[in-house]
Amino acid sequence: MGTELKFEYQLLANNMREKIQSGELEQGQRLSSIRQFAAQHQVSLNTVKSCYTLLEAQGWVEAKEKVGYFVKAQPISKELNLPQHPDFTATAKAVSNLDLQIQIQQAAINSQLIQLGSIQLSPNLIPVQALRRSVQRALKHAKPEDFLYSNRQGHASLRQALSKHWAEDGFFIAPAQIYISNGCMPALSVVLQNLTEIDDAVIVPTPNYNGQLQLLALLKRKIIEIPANTQGFDLARLEHAMQQPNAKVCLLTANYQNPLGFCLSHTQKEQIAKLAEKYQCFIIEDDIYAECSYAQNRPLPIQYWDQAGYVVYCGSVSKSLSSAYRVGWFCLPERLQYLHAKIILQNVIVNTPLQLGLADLIRSRAYRRHLNQLKPILKKQVEAYRVCIDQAFSGVSFGLNQPAGGYVLWLQLPEHIDSIKMYNFAQTQGINIVPGVVFGEDSRYNNCIRLNAGHELSQEIRQAIQCLADWVKQKLS
Repeated sequence: MGTELKFEYQLLANNMREKIQSGELEQGQRLSSIRQFAAQHQVSLNTVKSCYTLLEAQGWVEAKEKVGYFVKAQPISKELNLPQHPDFTATAKAVSNLDLQIQIQQAAINSQLIQLGSIQLSPNLIPVQALRRSVQRALKHAKPEDFLYSNRQGHASLRQALSKHWAEDGFFIAPAQIYISNGCMPALSVVLQNLTEIDDAVIVPTPNYNGQLQLLALLKRKIIEIPANTQGFDLARLEHAMQQPNAKVCLLTANYQNPLGFCLSHTQKEQIAKLAEKYQCFIIEDDIYAECSYAQNRPLPIQYWDQAGYVVYCGSVSKSLSSAYRVGWFCLPERLQYLHAKIILQNVIVNTPLQLGLADLIRSRAYRRHLNQLKPILKKQVEAYRVCIDQAFSGVSFGLNQPAGGYVLWLQLPEHIDSIKMYNFAQTQGINIVPGVVFGEDSRYNNCIRLNAGHELSQEIRQAIQCLADWVKQKLS
């Protein structure tokens, strides 16, 4: 287990946030001045300034010039019907729809389409200047050996920076266990190929991220599906699946899963770690959305409770920083260190300047500042999308998830709405969406679509959502 490290200003900010959420500090209430707060808590003025700046970036307080800091009014999320998901019993089977998966992936990178499908942040939310400064600074201070072939495990500077960054979030992974990859999907691919063989089964909750299913299909692995909903999935089903003889690993996202957005509780994560140990079934944990939490503290991963070495922790900065910044990682527990030599040969060397730039971004705390600023923006933006969808689909019976992190929306429409036909129509209108049918087998989610809320809700996107709603209403009539 990791040990939690926090700066004093973060602890103070966390305490104030809890008081705001509990109502002890009321909306509109004026807060103590910086000097008063410093005297009350016996801290420095700079600590108080950092505390207030963090709360302001997260949207909890607002500064009024020459007046002081005040508790900021919080938007109230409208309660909408949540999607309903079918119950089923699944056995190991091959992933179908591979051709459709590839077609949709190609459409996702078409910049000419309105991007409501591919899950990525708006360019306006990427700290370009901070990235540029970090890359320039990293190159300025680079050593001569940094311009030779780099360590296939990843540059030591980045592995150390990541280890310290995670320790600040409450969990510890040693730099020696971290392997740098060209994004999260290449990380998952390397791990899957070393822990499973062709025709082995991988346990996945569904609906599940279609990119993972595409990867499993390309690797010729089968899947055992577990029914999931916006609250998570049944751990009893997970345990039953682990007992099947051809089930070798579980591929799980515990924090803000794509596409449902659920975040498992600490108790559930601990239970999963214990089940992995009990049945000697490895967990490949894709934690790519954890840093997009709307709360100050990112949720802990399953890895935090892994004492026996059955969790392989994976992730990248593609969802929290930039989809173009292809730097990810996987972390091998001691139990799997015997694979080191084989994995080193399979792992593709990652561009050294990119690694050094990201290491500097983390060490300089520019990445932390970016995350603190991003979280309240995402929360507000996702809620704006939900309100827009509610208005556009007025009169239609639908279900919509309400994530507490990330920016993935899962929209369930009336049963006889065909998401493939909807996808094809959207393409003709210059709109990209992802049909629900590719998130699982047996056409269970054919009346669902996944939407990206990572871009600002522009007038163009509003019109695109209205266009989709009008098509649905026409089909229903």
